[in-house]
Amino acid sequence: MYRDFEGKTEAEALQKAREELGLVNDDVYVEVLEETKKGLFKRSYVKIRVYYGEEEKEDIEKAVSEDSFSDDGKPLTAESDVERKTIEFVTTLINKMGYDATVTISARRDSKISLNIESENSSILIGRKGKNLDAIQLLANVYAATIDEDAKIVIDSENYRMRHEDQIVRSAVRSAEYVRRSGRSKLLEPMNPFERRLVHTALNDFKGVETKSEGEGVYKQVRIIPTEKGKNRR
Repeated sequence: MYRDFEGKTEAEALQKAREELGLVNDDVYVEVLEETKKGLFKRSYVKIRVYYGEEEKEDIEKAVSEDSFSDDGKPLTAESDVERKTIEFVTTLINKMGYDATVTISARRDSKISLNIESENSSILIGRKGKNLDAIQLLANVYAATIDEDAKIVIDSENYRMRHEDQIVRSAVRSAEYVRRSGRSKLLEPMNPFERRLVHTALNDFKGVETKSEGEGVYKQVRIIPTEKGKNRR
């Protein structure tokens, strides 16, 4: 289940959600839908989507594992206009960047389509910390939405996203071990909501520490704090 809430800040919107739904910290996963910074003639505004309940949390955690793959591990065949046209769009985009690439469907679930890029220039297309890959993914989503507004495109190359997620989890565990040994808190580098959720989930059962997000905007930092309770706060 999920509900949308608004406020001047994310904290205010989240507090409204907790009061109205009677939730505690560990009950929710928060996604920032809209955010407007305060300006000369406008007030700051944040709209969030709060997922809550055991069933919803299980759906979120199992989302990746529910994707459909071909039985032999080979790319899936495009079955719709949004799939065919998005593959063509991404291929043309990469070609215009000056690189050759083969774009295929690696998985699909409902309106979510996972595309894989194979290229001799994969390292360039991925970019530092995956920023080029994220940019290509953003453009692909904008284009796909003109065909099917419910379509969600995830783009990967050389299993970068899987390796990146594994790296985030491993780094979080190492940091948690340091915090537990030293008794000192540690602030991790800025992360997007998905990356922060990986950290919170990875350390959920890690005894002796708790986590909380700090900062404003979409890219926040996770602080790991020594504690006897080991509870996480999102």
